[in-house]
Amino acid sequence: MVVKPVFIIAEAGVNHCGDLGNAKKMVEVAALSGADAIKFQTFKAESLTVTNAPKAEYQKMATGTEDSQQTMLSKLELSDDDHRELFVHCQQYGIEFMSTGFDTDSVDLLVRLGIKRVKVPSGEITNLPLLRHIAAQDLPVILSTGMSNLTEIEDAIKVMLTAGLNPARLTVLHCNTAYPTPFEDANLACIGTIKSQLGVEVGYSDHTLGDEASVAAVALGALIIEKHFTLDRDLPGPDQFCSLEPEELNQLVTRIRNVEIALGQGVKQATASEKVNIDIARKSLVAREEILPGEVFSADNVVAKRPGTGLSPMCWDELIGTLAKRHYQPDDQLEI
Repeated sequence: MVVKPVFIIAEAGVNHCGDLGNAKKMVEVAALSGADAIKFQTFKAESLTVTNAPKAEYQKMATGTEDSQQTMLSKLELSDDDHRELFVHCQQYGIEFMSTGFDTDSVDLLVRLGIKRVKVPSGEITNLPLLRHIAAQDLPVILSTGMSNLTEIEDAIKVMLTAGLNPARLTVLHCNTAYPTPFEDANLACIGTIKSQLGVEVGYSDHTLGDEASVAAVALGALIIEKHFTLDRDLPGPDQFCSLEPEELNQLVTRIRNVEIALGQGVKQATASEKVNIDIARKSLVAREEILPGEVFSADNVVAKRPGTGLSPMCWDELIGTLAKRHYQPDDQLEI
């Protein structure tokens, strides 16, 4: 069995606070952590929301109630030039540049930059024209599924497949769009449900606090892990408080890689590291007491003891009832 390596996305999102310098620092942090990609968000606030769109409760908690969602988001935009600089910066640091495009113009900008894959955010899973536009780009697609049910996921997939997406290039991310996601709502068992019910490759976009859910998702078969991170949780912004700080991101990547190694190839056999313990841990059939030549081997004079360098206890039935061919002292290994 060939196990694909987990693709780890360090989600910068809007945690750069709209500052290109912060965004570049985040690229450097993500690259040094060993993540495969860093992902930003590409949007124009006026195209994303109506003027008076309300904030989510977690956004109000993090940024206050004075302004609208549109006003908040307008402060977090990255310009086209910012995107170009970040793309080059990612190349210089050897990490893949990714971004979520929230509208067709944003997706087009990202495609022109040369992105390798397109990410559909959870909130756009019912945006039929955007799904069609993304499917037409002839790129791998990652579809987040927060707030959705299986029927909505299946409908989105059908739209994209009809628009030309190759099903082999689709990965569906199980996700819960609550910031932070309570552990009781993480519902990681959905990773298996989505895979078995929809026949797609599956990953996990993690909004819980800490990294336990991400690590567990890998053990459950997630092929992509996406996790928010920040330079500092004390920075302003709607997502900082539920994001990993740099050292925590490093730990997450290390733990995922360790779990990957631990999962192995699924072939049950003695490994090189344990073969040296076989003889020490297993037992051999030995004399329980002195046994004279011609004496019958029985449960009274035969016992299994370590080490396992002699006759295996699995040969018990072959030995019991036969005659000893020589003289044995207590603890001598027996022969048939």
